[in-house]
Amino acid sequence: MDTAQPALTFRTATESDVDPLVALVESAYRGESSRAGWTTEADLLDGRRTDPEGVRALVADRSSRLLVAEREGLPVACCHLERRERPEGPVAYFGMFAVRPGLQGAGLGRRVLAEAERTAAALWGARMMEMTVITQREDLIAWYVRRGYARTGRTSPFPYGDERFGIPRRPDLCFELLVKPLG
Repeated sequence: MDTAQPALTFRTATESDVDPLVALVESAYRGESSRAGWTTEADLLDGRRTDPEGVRALVADRSSRLLVAEREGLPVACCHLERRERPEGPVAYFGMFAVRPGLQGAGLGRRVLAEAERTAAALWGARMMEMTVITQREDLIAWYVRRGYARTGRTSPFPYGDERFGIPRRPDLCFELLVKPLG
């Protein structure tokens, strides 16, 4: 019996991807469907994780790239990369990372992260990848650390009152900056 997975392909998102990517991101982070995977934020946040306007803005932004991972023409994962300038050179910010919940835990996320790092280095000459992760997401932070990301201890407040980021279920949320040198 052949148990090989269909090929995984990567491409840049287009306007026609907006609705499917919103659905993918929502399924990975919010509501009961997100509990099928391990990346859920359902115990920390209610509300939306993203919306069509936000995804559309990322698709149109010339300083960013929204990557789509597909199998047999269907999106199974995505991530957003944004070029940022620092005195030491360009860095890439990594965000909106989502893997379809039923496919989590099988190495797909690791492949998407590696492609994001490769893309940022090749496209922009990025020397560093940065991201912020909710500090209460210890399992997720540990996953990134196993992939070479370092905890910086630098935190930023959660944007309480701005429902574009979700509706907090607890009063102590904040983000920690993780970094990884590229190349």
